[in-house]
Amino acid sequence: MSAEAPGVLGAGARAAADPAAAIEARLLPDTATPDPATGALTVGGCDLLALAERFGTPLFVYDEAHLRDRCREAVGAFGPGNVVYATKAFLCGAMARLAHAEGLLLDVATGGELEIALRAGVPADRLVVHGNNKSLEELRRARNAGVAHIVVDSFDELDRHEALHREDGRRPRVQLRVTPGVHVHTHQFVATGQDDSKFGFNIGNGDALRAVDWAWRSPSVELVGVHAHIGSQVLVADNFARAAEIVGRFAAPLDVAELTLGGGLGVAYVAGEVAPTIREWADLLVPAVRAAGVTARLRVEPGRSIVATAAMTLYTVGTIKAIPGIRTYVAVDGGMSDNPRPVLYGSGYEAFLPRAPRARRPRVVRLVGKHCESGDVLIDEAHLPDDLDVGDVVATPVTGAYGYSMASNYQSVLRPAVVFVGDGRARVVLRRETIDDLVRRDLDLG
Repeated sequence: MSAEAPGVLGAGARAAADPAAAIEARLLPDTATPDPATGALTVGGCDLLALAERFGTPLFVYDEAHLRDRCREAVGAFGPGNVVYATKAFLCGAMARLAHAEGLLLDVATGGELEIALRAGVPADRLVVHGNNKSLEELRRARNAGVAHIVVDSFDELDRHEALHREDGRRPRVQLRVTPGVHVHTHQFVATGQDDSKFGFNIGNGDALRAVDWAWRSPSVELVGVHAHIGSQVLVADNFARAAEIVGRFAAPLDVAELTLGGGLGVAYVAGEVAPTIREWADLLVPAVRAAGVTARLRVEPGRSIVATAAMTLYTVGTIKAIPGIRTYVAVDGGMSDNPRPVLYGSGYEAFLPRAPRARRPRVVRLVGKHCESGDVLIDEAHLPDDLDVGDVVATPVTGAYGYSMASNYQSVLRPAVVFVGDGRARVVLRRETIDDLVRRDLDLG
C-alpha cells in the first residue's frame, strides 16, 4: 500500500491480491477493453499501441467518457451546482470546458489556473478562488472578473481585501476556510485539516470565530459560507464523518448560506486497494452535516476522484539491466519529471503491457525513469510479464491526477503530450513540448 493510504474505509485493510495476476480492470479507464482481434488494450475505441506510435511516449491518455461519467456521478450524488472541480488535479482548456459542460464549478488556486479557466470560456461566476497566500494581483483579478466566491485563508488576506475595497469599492462573496483539527490517514504532505496546518483559521484556538466576526464587520467582503478541507487521497471514511461533524457544529449557529467540505476522496492505485465511491462519500457527508443542524447549501470539491482513473501513462522501455542476486532495473523514457508522486509521497502504482493486458505478470522489476537520480523510481516492485523486452510500451494506470499537473522540466526534459480519446478518435489537448519551447525563455541562447 502506498504511504498515502495506510487504512481503508475506517476499519478495513487492503484486500488480498495476487500481485502476479493480470492488471485489475477496475484500475483502468471505464472504456478500456482488449481488441477482439489482437488482444491489445483499447481505450475510447483507440489502440494504445497505435497511440504510442502516433504521438510518441511518454504519453498521457484520458478516457473522455470516464471523465464525463465521474462528473455526472458527482452531480447526481450532491445535486446541481454543488460540485466544484479541483483543477489542481489536472487542468487544461479541454478539461475546464468538459467540467463546466457537465455542470461543475471550477476551483482555481493560482493566477495561472484562473487565467486558463477564463480563457477556456468558463464564466467567472462558475469559478471559486482558493490559495493560502493569494497576492494582491491575484485577488484583484478575481474581484474584477466577478468569481463565484473567494475562499479566505488568513487574517492577512482579510487585510488585503480591505485594501482592495478602498481601491475598487467591490464587495466579493467569500467563504472562510477553517481547520477542524482532524488528523487523517494520508501522507503528511497532503494532510490539511489538522491544527498544525498552513491552511485556514483554526477552530480550536478561536481564530475561526475571530475571522467570522471580522468578516461580518468588514465592508470589504460578504461572508456567505464556511469552507474546510482535511487532506488528499483519504481512504478512511470516518475522517470525513468527523470533519463534517466538527465543521457542521461550528457552521450551524452562524446561519451562513453555504458550507463547503472540500475534496480529498481517495482512489485505488494498486491491486486490492479499496476506496469509497463518490456516491458513498455523499451518503456519508450529507447526513452528518444535517445531523449537526446545518441547513446551508453543501458543496464539495472533488479532483482526484474525477480524473485519476480516467488516464494512464504510456512509456517505452529503453533499458533492461539485470543484476544477479539483487534485482532487475527496467528504465523507461519518462520518470519523476512526469510523475513525481512516488518520490514525493512514496505512492504506489501498477504496470502492465498494453499489448497483453490479460497476461499474468510474474516478473518483478524496479521500474525507473531516465533522470540522473537513484530516487527516480516509478514503481519499486513492478510486476510485468516474463517476455518483457526493450522497445515494449509499458502503461502505468491511474495517473490522471497530479501527473501532468505536477510535471517538470527537470534535466531539461520535455513535458509529454496529453490526448483525450473517445468514440474511436484521439485528439491532442496538450501538445508535447519542443526544444524551442524549452529554450525560448533563455535570453542567452539567442
